[in-house]
Amino acid sequence: MKILKKSLLLLLLLVFGAALETVWPQDFPEKGWKDQPDPMADLNAVVGGEVSIFGGQYPKSLNYYLDNNVLSADVFGSLFETLLTMNPITLDYEPGLCDRWSISEDKKTFTFHINPKARWSDGHCVTAEDVSWTYQAIMDPANLTGPHKLSMERFEPPEVIDQQTIRFTARKIHWKNLQAAGGFQILCRHAYADKDFNKINFDFPVVSGPYRLGRIEEGVSISLKRRADWWDINSPHSRHKGNFETVTYLFFAERTNAFEAFKKGKIDIFPVYTARIWINETGGEAFMKNHIIKQKIYNQRPIGFQGFAMNMRRPPFDDLRVRQAMALLLDRKKMNQTLMYGQYFLHRSYFEDLYSDKHPCPNPPFEMDKEKARSLLKQAGWQVNPKTGILEKDGRKFSFRFLSRDTSTEKFLSIYAEDLRDAGIEMRIDKKDWAAWARDMEEYNFDMTWAAWGAEIFKDPESMWSSAEAKRKGGNNITGFFDKRVDALIEEQKTVFDINRRNEICRQIDQIIYQACPYVLLWNLNYTRLLYWNRFGTPATVLSRYGDENSALWYWWIDPDAEDALKDAVRMKTLLPPRPSAVRFDEAFLE
Repeated sequence: MKILKKSLLLLLLLVFGAALETVWPQDFPEKGWKDQPDPMADLNAVVGGEVSIFGGQYPKSLNYYLDNNVLSADVFGSLFETLLTMNPITLDYEPGLCDRWSISEDKKTFTFHINPKARWSDGHCVTAEDVSWTYQAIMDPANLTGPHKLSMERFEPPEVIDQQTIRFTARKIHWKNLQAAGGFQILCRHAYADKDFNKINFDFPVVSGPYRLGRIEEGVSISLKRRADWWDINSPHSRHKGNFETVTYLFFAERTNAFEAFKKGKIDIFPVYTARIWINETGGEAFMKNHIIKQKIYNQRPIGFQGFAMNMRRPPFDDLRVRQAMALLLDRKKMNQTLMYGQYFLHRSYFEDLYSDKHPCPNPPFEMDKEKARSLLKQAGWQVNPKTGILEKDGRKFSFRFLSRDTSTEKFLSIYAEDLRDAGIEMRIDKKDWAAWARDMEEYNFDMTWAAWGAEIFKDPESMWSSAEAKRKGGNNITGFFDKRVDALIEEQKTVFDINRRNEICRQIDQIIYQACPYVLLWNLNYTRLLYWNRFGTPATVLSRYGDENSALWYWWIDPDAEDALKDAVRMKTLLPPRPSAVRFDEAFLE
């Protein structure tokens, strides 16, 4: 599970949970504000062509409110807009569907005026009623909108002031309220109100965003088509962005199959998540002759975490000693060196980027220690059955199910299973496709699974670590973590507008979580490994300041000269000019 990536218009608002710090301007536009071009957009960008990317496994829904996954977030954010957007460099709020807004002095009331130019694709105006209906749809108990209810339930039902004015009143002060009220995608009331919301999955006839759905071939591909009639297409902040006429997502059950399709030219852009591919499989003729570009992109994208999530709601992982033992039985160093060429750093935190030389991480690393693990398991009441070699407790053997969805994880799991077996633990691999895996996760029907999470620029720990969220079906607190001290700290940070103080609170939360060991933490990178066919124009920075590879879909374009040169080079097997092997955002942006 990876919670990351939206359309560029929503990327910083929703993925990173951003919010203005210390001071919210009470009225917008402020004096002297002027609509400016996006600082990341390249003036050389031209519109046209098609880009194909790997979309993962085919989703169960494109309705992001119903299916909280990467692909659905990408597509949904391209079709539907938010009241507010955010400057990708300064992180200042800027107009989206609304052209102005105001905030009460007590920071509890937010009034948005919808731009009278804002239109749905069928020509009707976007109205305050659309905003109100979308809120109601999210909050309807019958609708499976899971984690999206969290931010919306901070407000009273919004008040429609007039056709273009909507007012949100928060029940309590929260530093994230402006983002919550202004940062959710608005759906068209007259197009969807008479439908069963839980069945709005792949049919979105009326949209407001820069793209609409094109051809859908179930299980194979989904295409987005650029809207020449998008109401905001000629605004200064919209120019030279969303340049591809068609964006096509191709689906494969396995990432290795997608990589083979990439090498054949069926996929244009391919982020590499596997060290073996990056090191061993990027040296053929296409790479040596720069037909395919290989780059490391260093920017300021926050670092998430990944690990083996343990379901703390039921035995055996409801016991802290057992969870700690599971962490001590994973040989991360061995895996990093033998399977991943030493490319990764090993996690010591759930908020890696909150630590630095100024704030060193105090969490002691979990290192392979079978004797200590055996001792903890014994303390927890588990004894080895001499006939089977398997641990038992109260007549039950220590056997659990690892819920998997990707064969690329098997080499890691086989090593882990061997070390667990040596300690008397039986791990059974239960491999399912994405849809089946997601269904089990929604119901928390798992013992252990591999989960990878994106990070926020401005940390909001509530959705993943609040005790209340452990009970919400389809939520982000998949481990069922609960701790009264963490709950109290989460409550404390809600009214703190100073980011430095909030980060200190989050470091305290992190240290409590780390001790509780809800995940067997794994490893990560601090850069993006990117491969792409040499037919694109890109900004000097390649990717945006805080974005991952998906920012390419909004800032890149088909360069006609580069495309012609690539075709000739492939046909004649000739060399193309190289591009930098590593790009650092701060250096490239200042050039």
